[in-house]
Amino acid sequence: MALENRLARLAVLIDADNTSAKIADGLFEEIAKIGEASARRIYGDFSKSHLKPWADVLAKHAIIPQQQFAYTVGKNSTDIALVIDAMDLLHNGRFDGFCLVSSDSDFTRLAARIREHGTDVYGFGEEKTHESFRQACRRFIYTENLISVPKGEVGKDLAKPLRQPSAVVPLIKKVLSQNAGEDGWVGLSAVGTQLSNLSSDFDPRTYGYRKLSDLVKKTGQFEVEAAGGVLRIRRKIANQMAANAQKK
Repeated sequence: MALENRLARLAVLIDADNTSAKIADGLFEEIAKIGEASARRIYGDFSKSHLKPWADVLAKHAIIPQQQFAYTVGKNSTDIALVIDAMDLLHNGRFDGFCLVSSDSDFTRLAARIREHGTDVYGFGEEKTHESFRQACRRFIYTENLISVPKGEVGKDLAKPLRQPSAVVPLIKKVLSQNAGEDGWVGLSAVGTQLSNLSSDFDPRTYGYRKLSDLVKKTGQFEVEAAGGVLRIRRKIANQMAANAQKK
């Protein structure tokens, strides 16, 4: 395989203390969309009972445990070990990106330092993760979106959306106002790209839908049409006229 066609080599570093083992399957499925999880390491004190669920899935996903005993109360040796390894892996130059799996905002500086080096950082953590860490990553994926929907719940795209579809309307309108031509239409793929650029944690699944097109339709605020086999959207005419009237 030619070098330019190979998958991105990713270092996956998991903070076991701040990540549920329930996301393991979804996590590596998501990472596979980005590139190849070449290095897979997880950090924590696996002698503790609360980390047993992780111990049970390590072999399935070929994750290498990095045992960190808590010798001193109040000192997080797990975080320190993860940061040291991240910097070692960064400077050996073999990786195209890092996946930092944690909801701990203490990794904000690490993410920023890796990106300063010109290397992509993909964050994975709960919705409660502080904005500083989320925005320090190129992309941030909420781990709640990685848990599979039970098979019995057919009829919903996702079982429990973190936010209502209406919450994304202002962000989509902002993208359209920045990119729309005279007729107001913008390609849906371009809208999706710009949404991710504006907000590193944008994900249709957060609002209950796997596809951006389904989310846009659900809001009821936009027209959607296929032109030349390409989906495009614009604000509904009545809504656009009301917006223009307010500007006058």
